[in-house]
Amino acid sequence: MKAIIVEDEIPAREELEYIISTYSSIEVTDCFEDGLDVLKFLQEHETDAIFLDINIPSLDGIFVASNIAKFAKKPYIIFTTAYKEHAAKAFELEAFDYILKPYDEKRIAPMLKKLEAAYHRDHPVRQDTNSLHPVVHQKDDEGSAIANRINLRKDDKIIVTDANNIYYAEAQEKVTLVYTLEGAYTMPMSISEFHTLLPQSLFFRCHRSYSVNLSKIREIVPWFNQTYILRLSGMDAEIPVSRSKVKEFRHIMRF
Repeated sequence: MKAIIVEDEIPAREELEYIISTYSSIEVTDCFEDGLDVLKFLQEHETDAIFLDINIPSLDGIFVASNIAKFAKKPYIIFTTAYKEHAAKAFELEAFDYILKPYDEKRIAPMLKKLEAAYHRDHPVRQDTNSLHPVVHQKDDEGSAIANRINLRKDDKIIVTDANNIYYAEAQEKVTLVYTLEGAYTMPMSISEFHTLLPQSLFFRCHRSYSVNLSKIREIVPWFNQTYILRLSGMDAEIPVSRSKVKEFRHIMRF
């Protein structure tokens, strides 16, 4: 199950992302600060749930939710706000839930379980009869090599690059900067889109703004608020691991 967070206050956004990752298996794929950016995103992408702050720039959360209500496929909407007076309007829009700030983990944890249960109820997994007789598909060396090639852009050129030569990717406004030892490349897509092109066994989305090549990590440095900074071999960059990703990162790195 995938979700996005719409929240213009960074501490509140990071706290909510941490709670979601701690008490559920929901994957937060993107975060936004502006209502207009959310609607633009949803014109081209789908998500299963939206944690939507009401008081956000450009278009407020109620207006955003009113537009989402017209979608053929509607995501679950969970409003987040410091004000109780919006509750009635929120439920008129058939919101899944309404969370008050400051966040209360004891209140949110059971709501996340109900949200996941509702998702699995509304999206039952269809069993394919062929799955009873699984077939293992093997790639030859040539096919595997092709699968690990990434087309990076520099000026008007396309640079065909082995994925393992990419050290990390960083979100920058509406594009993604991709770093190799040879230099930086600008990809005209979000980091979420670019991350899906990478070998998932090699790259980890350690922060909403970063994807890092696990094989290039040289040093894991404890940072504030129980997070980490990653230092890479042969490169001066320092990559943050967000609080919401710490548990998964420790499991992957086995420490």
